[in-house]
Amino acid sequence: MVNLTDIIASNERIPSALPPGLVAVFVGGTSGVGEYTLKAFARYARAPKAIVVGRSQEAADRILNECRRLNPDGHFEFIRADVSLLKNVDDVCRQIKEKVSVINVLFESQGSMAFHSESRLATPRRQRRGSDIRRRHRPEQYPRQRIPTDEVRDQVASIGTLMLEEAQRRASDVAFIHTVPGVVESGIMRDVQPTLGISIIIGLSRLLRPFISVPPTECGERHVFAATSAAFPPGQGTSYAGVPLGGISLKTSRGTNGRTGSGVYSLSQKDEPASSNVEELLRRFREDGTAKIIWDSVAADFKRITGPEVAA
Repeated sequence: MVNLTDIIASNERIPSALPPGLVAVFVGGTSGVGEYTLKAFARYARAPKAIVVGRSQEAADRILNECRRLNPDGHFEFIRADVSLLKNVDDVCRQIKEKVSVINVLFESQGSMAFHSESRLATPRRQRRGSDIRRRHRPEQYPRQRIPTDEVRDQVASIGTLMLEEAQRRASDVAFIHTVPGVVESGIMRDVQPTLGISIIIGLSRLLRPFISVPPTECGERHVFAATSAAFPPGQGTSYAGVPLGGISLKTSRGTNGRTGSGVYSLSQKDEPASSNVEELLRRFREDGTAKIIWDSVAADFKRITGPEVAA
């Protein structure tokens, strides 16, 4: 676990350690994790430019006004779009390219728990116990496989990590971080179709929230830390010795392939790297061809829906 005091100390160095005018894009920045991280970024960065993408103009007006009060030298603007529709993503990207020529931080927290009873997205499940990861999987079934809702989270998490690894291979000067934010106050349940099972989950989460939830301020601090700290360098051979903070050195984090500073990081809500069991599972996915099948299938869906080919 990385202590919150050390994280705050790292973030407080942002004004002196990083240049002014950082450009950040927050997709899903009008609620939850995106909102908390945007506000923390606004507190620390010098004269930043932040572009927020989301669905609610009302929420954006409130949040961007708060950011302007936190950082009068910053520039904050909003692009209204529903990026749950893939056809809208290209238009959002075009708008962003018209506004900026470079992006220093891309923060994506868009999402919803509005899953249907089954999903086409399927990979071998990220098991919770080391003894369970022996489950066999036939990668050739991926494009047609259907999975129940209760497995969707683990399936999508595995897909996300493997997609980031391939993206990092194509952009080795960029660091990619996949985080678990923990239980936070957000709008992630707003589109959920009411069922008995979902109602029970929502009820239990409300009862347990005071005991297990992550405070908004801590959530924002931890994600700004992940986005700016030298503990998570790109994977092109760059090696950081760690950042001294009050006599404590934050060492370079271990990546998803088990190598320190690999460029792709899977972090817990306390900024710990993925367990050895998860690393072993991901290794098998790379070696048995599952990772390539996932990339090719997602790329084919992108082309089918939007037209353009995904860059090789």
